[in-house]
Amino acid sequence: MNKFDVMNELIKKNNGYLYTSDVEKENISRTYLAQFVKKYNLERVAQGIYITSDTWQDDLFILQKCYPKAVFSGETALSLHVLIDREYNNIRVSVPKGFSGSRLREKGVVVHQEKEENYDLGITEVKTIFGNTVNCYDKERCICDLVKSRGKIDVQNYQTAILEYMRSKDKDLSRLVKYAEKLGVYDEIMMYVEVLV
Repeated sequence: MNKFDVMNELIKKNNGYLYTSDVEKENISRTYLAQFVKKYNLERVAQGIYITSDTWQDDLFILQKCYPKAVFSGETALSLHVLIDREYNNIRVSVPKGFSGSRLREKGVVVHQEKEENYDLGITEVKTIFGNTVNCYDKERCICDLVKSRGKIDVQNYQTAILEYMRSKDKDLSRLVKYAEKLGVYDEIMMYVEVLV
């Protein structure tokens, strides 16, 4: 198998994406990569990330590849879980305290810094609308965060997300209550649980 065949296999394996890091792991030089990119008309969508002309550009997936510590949160996470029916205005991510989010902010991403002990709470994997896997807070964490930042969220999104979660068959109320205790929103969450379940 020649070097171009190897890169074509990498593209197939990665759903139309080619990563410079994968190419280098195969001991293929950047010169061959540049020739391949030119020959097959790949588009550079971020540093070290290329896509084929027939691949939909998945901004959430690309952002996560560039910033692996960024976890989708807020209205972005609610949208990924289909708990709201409206498109989010800005991509929102959470990062551990001390992580510099300046480059993300330059891209228009809303960055929330989490305390180290809460950052990992509820991280799960979900599929984007393009079928790519990204890290996101689970539904229970999203609901707790939603209640915690009630005044900063669109009222319709707030109400829709709470109702959709409480109606969902895959809700985990014991996890929701556990998260609520840890995040300091136990009383507010219990009010919704008692009224809506």
